[in-house]
This record gives sequence, C-alpha cells and structure tokens, in this order.
Amino acid sequence: MSAPALPDLLAPGRHEPFGALARDGGVNFAVFSEHAERIELCLFEAGGQRELRRYALHGPHDGVFHGFLPGVGPGLVYGLRAHGSYAPEQGHRFNPHKLLLDPYAREIVGQFGWRAEHHGYELGHPEGARSFDTRDNALHALKARVPAPLADSPRASAPRVAPEAVVLYEVHVKGFSRQHPQIPPEFQGTYTGLAHPAAIAHFKALGVTTLSLLPVHYAIDEPHLADKGLRNYWGYNSLGFFAPSPRLARRAHREDPAAVAAEFRAMVAALHAEGLEVVLDVVYNHTPEGNEFGPTLSFRGLDNASWYRLVADDKSRSENLTGCGNTLNVAHPRVTQFVLDSLRFWVQEMGVDGFRFDLAPVLGRVAGGAYEPQAAFFTALRQDPVLSGVHLIAEPWDAAGFDGYQVGRFPGRFLEWNDKFRDAVRGFWLGRGPDGRAIGRGEFARRFTGSSDLFHHAQRRPTASVNFIAVHDGYTLSDVVSYAAKHNHANGEDNRDGRDGELCANFGVEGPSEDPALRATRERVRRAMLASLLLAQGTPMLNAGDEIGNSQGGNNNAYCQDNPTGWLDWPQADAGLSAYVGELLRLRREHALLHHGRWFVEPPGGPGDACIRWFTPGGAEMQVRDWHDGANLGFAGQLRCPDGRAQDLALMFNPEPQTLIFTLTQGPWTLLLDSSGELPAGPLRPGQPLSVPARSLLLLRAL
Repeated sequence: MSAPALPDLLAPGRHEPFGALARDGGVNFAVFSEHAERIELCLFEAGGQRELRRYALHGPHDGVFHGFLPGVGPGLVYGLRAHGSYAPEQGHRFNPHKLLLDPYAREIVGQFGWRAEHHGYELGHPEGARSFDTRDNALHALKARVPAPLADSPRASAPRVAPEAVVLYEVHVKGFSRQHPQIPPEFQGTYTGLAHPAAIAHFKALGVTTLSLLPVHYAIDEPHLADKGLRNYWGYNSLGFFAPSPRLARRAHREDPAAVAAEFRAMVAALHAEGLEVVLDVVYNHTPEGNEFGPTLSFRGLDNASWYRLVADDKSRSENLTGCGNTLNVAHPRVTQFVLDSLRFWVQEMGVDGFRFDLAPVLGRVAGGAYEPQAAFFTALRQDPVLSGVHLIAEPWDAAGFDGYQVGRFPGRFLEWNDKFRDAVRGFWLGRGPDGRAIGRGEFARRFTGSSDLFHHAQRRPTASVNFIAVHDGYTLSDVVSYAAKHNHANGEDNRDGRDGELCANFGVEGPSEDPALRATRERVRRAMLASLLLAQGTPMLNAGDEIGNSQGGNNNAYCQDNPTGWLDWPQADAGLSAYVGELLRLRREHALLHHGRWFVEPPGGPGDACIRWFTPGGAEMQVRDWHDGANLGFAGQLRCPDGRAQDLALMFNPEPQTLIFTLTQGPWTLLLDSSGELPAGPLRPGQPLSVPARSLLLLRAL
C-alpha cells in the first residue's frame, strides 16, 4: 500500500475529543499535557516501521495540544513526541527521543518487547533514573492507528437485570473455553468462544445473569515475566484503555485491531441476545510504566507529574499505592476525564453493562493520600448520564497500608467485594477462621444476611455486598478443601508470591486423594459452602470453574499461568456438581426471601417487609449466650414475610463433623434441599426431630 499524500501544514483543529477522530475530510488530534512545551505528531507508514512526517501540534490551550490533518482518514498510523523539561526532582520526565502511544488509542499496532531504549533514562548510568537517554525507540514502539467509526452499539439489545436478581460469574475469557470440548478449536480461548452456544448453554443452565470478565484492555507483560518466558495471563497491566486485548481474539483477527474490536462487540451482542450481562474488570489504578525505574511508553512521557501520584517530598519517585510501582493520579481533573471517557467508550461503543474497579480506593484518594467516599471522581461517575445507569462494583482495598481497606465505604449504588463473607463462610465450614479460632454462629449469620454492619447505612441495601468464597485471586473452591498450603513454585518466585495464610484445609492429605471417606468430606464441605453463597442475602458471585470442581493444583496466584493450570479443566468436569449449582440458583430465583433485596426487620412494619428469627437446634429462640457459645455451632433460621407475598422458609446449618438433631418449630415443612444429599426431599411434621447430616445446610419451605 502506498503512503498517503500528506499536507504541508497542520491546521489548528479542535481541543476535543481527546485522541484521533476521523471527521470533516481529515483527522483531528487532541492530546493533554499540562507541562509539555511542545508535542509533535509523528506519522508512519501502515506497518509502523518508517516515519513519514512530523507536525507540531497547536497549543497548549488549557493544557490541550491539538491539530487537524486534512485529506487523511482511518488507518493512519501515528505516535507522539513530547518536548519539555527533563527534571526528575520536579516530577518532569519529558524525552523527545521516545515515541509515545496516545493514551486514547483505540487501535494499537506493533508487537511490544522489552528493550533498553524504551526507558527515558540510561540503564546502568551512575545517576540511575535521573540520567537521560538519547536513543530513539520509534522502530520498536507501539503506535496508534486512527479508527473507523464504529457501527451501532451492542447495547441496543442489552438486558436489564433487577439488582436483587443479579448473580455474578467471574470468568477469564481465554481460560473458560480454552479446553472446552464442545467449542471448535479455532474459537477456544477467544471472545467468540465465550459467546459460543455451548458456553451460553452452560451459563443459562447454571442460572448466572452477569459475566464479570477479567481484564480485556490491551495489556503488556511485566519485564520479570518476560525474562522467565511467562505472561501476565490475568491481564492486570493495562496500557491501552480504549482497546480490547488481541490475545483474546481469534488468531485470524489478532493482527488487525479493528477485527479484534469487532469480535469483542459481536461477543457482547451474542451474550445480550441470550439475556446475559457483561461487566469488565478494569485497572485504572496503575500502568505498565511502573516506578521511576520503569519505561517511558505513554503517560510518563506526556506529563509524568500530572498522570501519576508522586512522593510529596521527592517528586523523582512514584507513589506506590498499588503494589505495581506507580499510581494513576485520578484526583487530577484530566485524569478523571480520561477514566470517564474510557468507561463511556466501553459502554456506548463496545456495549458492556458495567465495571468492577480493581484496587478501587485508589480512585478515591485525594490530596494528601487519604481515601474520601465523596472524592471528585466518584461524584463525576455517579452523575454521568451514561455511567450512572450501569453496574459499578468496587474491589474495596488497595495495596497501601494507610486507608487501604474500605469495605462498606463506597458511595451510592456501588456494590463491593466482601472478603468478610468469604472468611466467615470458609471459617464456619472448615472449623477455623483467619485467627485460628472457630467462626461463631453470630459472625456467620451476620454475613449470611447481608453484612448489615458494613452496608446498612446511607440507604444502601443488602445487594451492595458482593458475596464470594473464591475468586481468580486465591485458591479455587476445590483447592480450598484439598490443600493446607499454597503451591506457587511454577510462578518462578520460590513460592514467595500469593497470599500466605489463606483459609483452607486438606482434611488430612495434601492434594488429590483416592480415599473415599476423605473425598466425601471434601465434597460435603464444598457443597455446603456453595449453598451458603448462593442462598445468602446480597449479590452472589461464583468463581468460574468452581461449579465443575476445577483445581489449580494449590496455586493461589495463577496470574502468570497461561496453561492448563490457569484454564478450566473441562475434561475432568464434575457434571453433578454443576447440576447442584444450577439447582441452588433455581431455588434462589423461585423463592423471593432468598433474594429479598431489603434488610430484614423485626417486627415487620410495612408491605413487603420480611424478618428472620434464629433458633438453636433444640428449637429455642437464640439468646445472647447462644450466639457466644463457641462449643456449639449448629443453628437454624426462619425467614418470614407476614403479608404473604413470599413463602416462609427455614434454613438449618450443621458445620459439625457429626449429625445433629434439630427440632422443627411451627410447620408443617417440606425439605427442598440437603446439601449433603443424604435426606430425600419431602414433607416433615411439626415437632419432628430431624437428623441433620454432618457438614450440611438444609433448606425447608412452609406448607
């Protein structure tokens, strides 16, 4: 393809929108930099290897450099060079020898590799990161390509699931289908594979409503992984916040960013057509540029002092609230705008239904570093006419020691991952909590009914609690009951990475076992945990693969395992366990009191109010002393809706390793579920002693 005829002059253009936009017979460019003295637009031939022309952008005007290039259009390949002060002690690291990727790039071309010339300083120099490197990296730098306008948004057919009906399914696009035998090999591990009829049939058989995808933004691998021949499989290292990852696309599409975007949009449309929502895990807390010793790829070279949080008394150093080297400065108005623009893009043009924000307290860090629920970013997000109507989910902790744990303190409609639910459910059924002591009935009951101590304020509802027992980060559920310690050696860090002390138990043997009694115990505990998760108040989230018994061999940090360890083990799938999960979610859908959506009140006072009463196994109403009785853990709860809008239910919990006798109060009842599978469903008489099997949860309905 011949190079386009390029004009001699660059017209001033418009200061918005940011990025490159094909319009009016040309392309408009707009770039933010508060401290640059000059920014150059560098145009390349289609392959990105040969530079054709440079233009100085006009500006700055209110921190924006801009220009309009007539006679060109979609497909134009470009990069940026920023001129300004190289004064690390002031936070400035401008180096025009480094070609920079447009932060708003919607199509990214080239193959990134870690090279010394990507750094703005000279590696090995005595002055370290304060030195200056004059090598040009343009030949090997990633570049942006001007996109063609996208067609109608897949949101045209987006479903709307009621908050109390949402059931999340956290899933990795590649890992889900990479080994799925019913998905054609060319689709396995891709966006297309996730929306294949076999995948959709599985989601619908389970009864999940909303897929929460691990990161799909364009990401690169950290240098320490590249050195070991490993990949950042999970993708928590975003560089292109407007571009879907080509690694997750079909092989035939990976070299064409437009084809990658089209495949992603087709996936969303296909899932929407089946009533399934799509939520993205997004990483607006750090970038791959890392700390002050990292490369200059985009943001750092355009305006390091604005894009990143810097140490107050030494601006040559990056503030590390993320554990990844740097922290995006979302408190800056232009960075807030960038994040909001990116979120709107994924909703309006790619069709998604919401977001899970990784290390979300970073987004609420204000000047001085404290977390503030009413920070400017949250205010802007909640009033945005597009974003205020989609799912907003927070991972409510970051890596900072100060103000880093914020469960229950996110504003408005935010849902929040609730690790206290995880620890209570695991501890209750495993026989010990994080501190080594047993989880009592009171802590378990509090988590089972929506964690009112965390979320019952400011008009928030039980649905604000995202309940889980396993997620991508940690053991799978199968490994929770099969291992007593992490086994992360394959990650290449001598088993030092991953969470130490994560709640788990092997019940006598480390890893797989052929002992029938041991296997039965593990199965009972696993099924009791799943019942606790899927029948509890709040918003349940299932970790993909837990429903089929997927194991990672005890690896509780499989972020770099792009191999069978990190992929779902469909050849060994437990169909019976998957059917059991489907039954649990059917019961949840069919019984309103299992997804009430409002706080239980005693006594009920208004239409639709419901309450829960707690009983000892002997049928007496629980007293204060019973809640503090650590020697006895079995108990029961009755859910009632006095106005008759929902059928009364009863739950019985026996975490003990032996059968417990419960006395049925009121009634009559019928048994809907025994997680152990020992008791047949059917009617039960009032006052009848009921032998509740060891390590089991029972659900009953009033007749």
